Amino acid sequence: MKITRRIFALLILAVPAVLFSLAGAKPPAHSYLVLVGTYTHKTASKGIYAFSYDAETGKLTPKGVAAETPDPSFVAIHPNGKYAYAVNETGKESTVSAFALDRQTGKLTLLNQLPALGEDPCYLSFDRTGKFVLVANYTSGNLAVFPILADGKLGEHTAVVTDTGTPGPNKERQEGPHAHWIEVSARNVYAYVADLGLDRVLIYKFDAAKGTLTPGAAPSSAAAAKPNDAFSATLSPGTGPRHVAFSRERNFMYVLGEVKSTVTVFANDTGESYRAIQTISTLPAGFSGRNDTAEIAMHPDGKWLYASNRGNDTIAVFEVDPRKGTLRLVADVPTGGQEPRHFAIDPGGKYLLAENENSDTIVTFRIDAASGKLAPTGDVAQVPAPVCLAFDLAH
Repeated sequence: MKITRRIFALLILAVPAVLFSLAGAKPPAHSYLVLVGTYTHKTASKGIYAFSYDAETGKLTPKGVAAETPDPSFVAIHPNGKYAYAVNETGKESTVSAFALDRQTGKLTLLNQLPALGEDPCYLSFDRTGKFVLVANYTSGNLAVFPILADGKLGEHTAVVTDTGTPGPNKERQEGPHAHWIEVSARNVYAYVADLGLDRVLIYKFDAAKGTLTPGAAPSSAAAAKPNDAFSATLSPGTGPRHVAFSRERNFMYVLGEVKSTVTVFANDTGESYRAIQTISTLPAGFSGRNDTAEIAMHPDGKWLYASNRGNDTIAVFEVDPRKGTLRLVADVPTGGQEPRHFAIDPGGKYLLAENENSDTIVTFRIDAASGKLAPTGDVAQVPAPVCLAFDLAH
């Protein structure tokens, strides 16, 4: 009887692993490697830092300096987990760096470094094939695309394009184009670009075989835009679009306005053009004072949208209407520090990690599954001037 029970218990334990194997899926990860980009010119930071992340508790444990590199203000880990890429935001001398990633130690080994072909790159992303890196250069208002070679190095650029359009009315922030974010569409045929200077989310055609960017066709709607506004989502003057998030079905686009501290909701009516249906503040009623929004992200279940406020130093929590796509502000949660330039939702959707740039901290919040609201776990990681956090999702 004891032997039978023991065999039965072993079979029960083995069933989940067998099912995952048969389904071609992998068991949920309990820990992840995390890389954090920083500003080295502001503090004693040395570059990119590595942490291990406990998915059960949301706790970060430091693993030390991953790579010494100047002002890596945005970092991304390749989907294959073998490489990581960073922009080096250093004015006219700005570069893009490719690293080999040791996933056990978190250490990065520089493979090569190329000119960013613009000033102050602030965002990079991969196309859907993982064969190209797309870079947004803020100060120069242009975009660059680099192929990823077989050994992980960056190859000679395949595209350099400058955003065009009419600048917004804010003379200090919108004197010209300022590309702040770039990502490709779900089918890898378009690239979306949030340009803070032009009050536009521009949409380029992306050739996934050649790695090229070309202006898209004019909108199919009857309300044709001006030539410079062709195939773009237009925001109210002075909004200053910074980053963008999409609904799970990608039929709604959420654009974060840095200058006006707003989120503008766009409906995708035709697959080609976007129509603004709502603009909502990220700030609580009655707030006065300086504020600049920074990051926006949709929760994996699509029910909640989050945005960070620098100045108010909070994370705004929005409830998403599943049918209309519109938003309702349900909370503004203090981040426990100053200037939350970036935050990241963990792969399981259980925690949100807010990086307080001017407080040198990363604060972990538990996400309430019923309300989407945030509660600090008490875990605070120390890192100088954190401005970007990336999870290694290759397990």
